[in-house]
Amino acid sequence: MSLNSAWFVMLAFLLAGYAVLDGFDLGLGAIHLLLGKDRDERARLIDSIGPVWNGNEVWLLGVGGSLVAAFPNLYAASFSGFYLALMLVLWLLLLRGIGIEFRHQIHNPLWEDAWDVVFSAASLLLALLFGLALGNVLHGVPFDDRGEFRATFAVLLNGFSLLGGLLSVATLSMHGACWAALKMDGSLQARARRFAANGWAASAVLLAAMIGASVVVRPDFADNFTSHRWLLIIPVWTLAALALTRYYISRDDRRAFVASSGYVAGILASVAGGLYPMLLPAVAGSAFPGLDIYNAAAPYESMRTALVVYAIGISLVSVYLARIYRVWKGKSGPVYL
Repeated sequence: MSLNSAWFVMLAFLLAGYAVLDGFDLGLGAIHLLLGKDRDERARLIDSIGPVWNGNEVWLLGVGGSLVAAFPNLYAASFSGFYLALMLVLWLLLLRGIGIEFRHQIHNPLWEDAWDVVFSAASLLLALLFGLALGNVLHGVPFDDRGEFRATFAVLLNGFSLLGGLLSVATLSMHGACWAALKMDGSLQARARRFAANGWAASAVLLAAMIGASVVVRPDFADNFTSHRWLLIIPVWTLAALALTRYYISRDDRRAFVASSGYVAGILASVAGGLYPMLLPAVAGSAFPGLDIYNAAAPYESMRTALVVYAIGISLVSVYLARIYRVWKGKSGPVYL
């Protein structure tokens, strides 16, 4: 495997890790107001992600750092063309963190309700924006003849990307509900299981629609899977994880969450498998073919050094997160209020 390909795999791994880990607390936030019937239940839901949500976001920082270290041209093009969307993501991440932390500062119904709304709205919009971004990567973006990406927010809100946004919201809501079912008990757990089942149905329908639309928008997407048959393992694994998620909902909450995690990771892995070696394709008619792992790459020595540093860093982060999840395993109850 070439160094460029190794960094492509690293970037895909970081994105999948972020989608799985921060995905469940984004999904939990998106359904937070609907799932929690009163302030105590909403507090329990927030407390279930309290020890881990900020650690989960480290993976997003890793994604940004990997773009700077390995694919600086992609970093420059993305932060130029997606500037407004990325600023929205930044502010929503800030508001979401503030909502979690500030909610507990003053025990007043109006204060707690206000920050619950901020936390839930920010989580929902983040899930939508991440899906829009993924949809635009699959759809392709407009490049000029100098390889620069310029587009208005209206251009990025095309039908295909909106479908990706809805798929993201449905999938992460299901993922968050599976987490809630794992961490809650009693009536709140039963409600979380129902939300997970409904989210599963919405995600399955939207995934089928997304696959069908991809055939029209990007007919060459399946080329890698037909020329390298072993890659078919990825979409088969994704569909199997989706089926297992539905099977284990209401039967085994831990296995349902693991299967849901596999499904989320499988979607990202399938996208990466279909796009390789492209990083940011150009929309049809663009003067520039898009950015791939070669024309977007940093110098060889920089990539080699950064890969070693990243491998060590990810190992340390993984050990830390594994420890945190082990310490805080079990149900989240009133003791944490």
